[in-house]
Amino acid sequence: MDFERLRTIWHQAEALAREFYIAPYRGAFAQAQRDEDDLFMLFVFSEMLGVPNPATYYTLELQPLLLERFHEWHQRMGMEHSPLDHFKCC
Repeated sequence: MDFERLRTIWHQAEALAREFYIAPYRGAFAQAQRDEDDLFMLFVFSEMLGVPNPATYYTLELQPLLLERFHEWHQRMGMEHSPLDHFKCC
């Protein structure tokens, strides 16, 4: 067998082993990522929600970037309509 063929087989075996060990935890990883994203959204929009945020100066520039995901976030948090009086997304 030539070197390239062995290398291809090795990469395929590595991918198969990685998938075998990671697949059962994929849902847990996704849930942990969503929880982390939700906490970050709360941190960025906390001042608008009335929660004092000492880092408002730094998170203020992130609000326009996260505004398109705000609707999905507040619905996932159990709020039917936007909790912000001056911002209607629904």
